[in-house]
Amino acid sequence: MTEKAQKLTANEAKGLRTAKELEGHLVWLDTFTPAALGVLAIASGIYTYLGVSSLLEDTGAMSFFAAVAYSIAVSVGIFVFWSYMLRLLPSMRSAAGFIGLSISTFVGSLAIIAMSSWLNAAALAGAAAVEQHLENTVRDYQAALEQSHEIALSGQALGREVQRARETFEALAAQERSGELSGTAGEGAVFRVLIQKTEELRNLEGQISAQQPLIETAFAEGNAILGRMRALTVAPGPVRQRSVAFSEESVRLAGVITSLNQYSVASLVARAAGDLPASVVLPELDGRSSAVREAQSSTIGSVLNALDQRSLTLRRAADEVLAINPPQETAYNPISSADAVIKYAGNFVPSWAGAIAIDLLPGILVFVLAITQSAIRNGRDGISIEETLTLADLKAAINAMKDVEASMGAADAEILRRTLPLEKVAAEKQQAAE
Repeated sequence: MTEKAQKLTANEAKGLRTAKELEGHLVWLDTFTPAALGVLAIASGIYTYLGVSSLLEDTGAMSFFAAVAYSIAVSVGIFVFWSYMLRLLPSMRSAAGFIGLSISTFVGSLAIIAMSSWLNAAALAGAAAVEQHLENTVRDYQAALEQSHEIALSGQALGREVQRARETFEALAAQERSGELSGTAGEGAVFRVLIQKTEELRNLEGQISAQQPLIETAFAEGNAILGRMRALTVAPGPVRQRSVAFSEESVRLAGVITSLNQYSVASLVARAAGDLPASVVLPELDGRSSAVREAQSSTIGSVLNALDQRSLTLRRAADEVLAINPPQETAYNPISSADAVIKYAGNFVPSWAGAIAIDLLPGILVFVLAITQSAIRNGRDGISIEETLTLADLKAAINAMKDVEASMGAADAEILRRTLPLEKVAAEKQQAAE
């Protein structure tokens, strides 16, 4: 035998020993693999039952049996599917068969995730996901409340602009009364125009000031409601009952935010700024001479120009407040635990991983078994049956041959026993004939 042949024989012997060792491991693993698969299927069915129960609104007997039936169907389906794959996929020798069953395994895994894994995740993290939804809703409401309050306060800041305009016209009226404006002391036509605008601005200023306590009260009430909503988010007890109370508080808070939006005086100031120069009622000039009347007319023109400037200033300030984006409309939408787990899946990755792993873990066993069976076949390929016999196999074969020989000896003895009397009779007949 050449060196190359000796090396090939050594490799074949090594592959054969590996194949037999792997076969021994598989025989031992087969003793508990079905039981382990059954435990995984039952565990998945239990969590599926909890997930289905959270979706069913009715708590009667029919809902109970419906949830039990669905969970049993899931357990049986998982056990049967993976049992098929554990037996069939590792036994495939052709590439087409292996690829086909691999695709079937992938499709079946998706079906298991669709019918079971998301319900398992709902059972594992459903309550926490609903609480996450409540917390996000509180955050949205808080942002809307603060933005409404900011807009309302920005509107209140327009009161200072109105006050400046009023003080300006008051000062002009005082100057006109002393004769420093038109040159004629007293309360004539120019004075009356200035007082008219001063009163309009004072009334607008009063309206703005009247909104301040309303804004403060609404903001304080909104914060109090937010405090109760936060408490409901982390309070003990079933999350479904807390969601009902949370919904009631959210309706109250939405009303407070709407009121805050209405308390903004920006639109009121914008309209008043537009009416300020347009609503001037020009009095009849009451100067004693044409020169005085001319001075009054010129002064009134200057006052109107000043009104236009103040109007533009107020209008710009009001437009800046109106340009602030209003708060996004926020509303609390109740959500089930299963929907919450899907919506906030990124926040519950460990729960999703556990829910999917309990269903798809046998898939890893399938491919491990397929790799092992492939290694066993590689170790046995090209080797005749005689070369695969071990010492134990030879002993068993020798014992079998001994048993066969013993059985054949016993059969020959029986045949001989039966044939001897016949020969004896024949011999006696022959002697008698002679």
